[in-house]
Amino acid sequence: QLQLVESGGGLVQPGGSLRLSCAASGFTLDYYAIGWFRQAPGKEREGVSCIDRSDGTTYYADSVKGRFTISRDNAKNTMYLQMNSLKPEDTAVYYCAAVERITTVQAMCVLRNGMDYWGKGTLVTVSS
Repeated sequence: QLQLVESGGGLVQPGGSLRLSCAASGFTLDYYAIGWFRQAPGKEREGVSCIDRSDGTTYYADSVKGRFTISRDNAKNTMYLQMNSLKPEDTAVYYCAAVERITTVQAMCVLRNGMDYWGKGTLVTVSS
């Protein structure tokens, strides 16, 4: 079965940390650019962070730069999003995605379309 499955979401207090995981099955992530996206209530889905499959070039949205880190473990066929210093405005459903062909990781994150695979999402709630 070709799919991405997110895990690691939950409730966390402001200033806390979470690490999201996204496990791929049916295909190997090392051949894909990967990314994390999120959608808050009443808002459009936005790109959070993306990483190229070859040279490791990364992109981060300005709102998360310096707080979030994207990574991959090809041996485990899994991607991660480490989230530190969380804020209430980070509350959203977080989705992972993978795409084989991209122009730039910036375009992947900003345009948000053309993904080959999407996960079903995991909810992150940042609240006191």
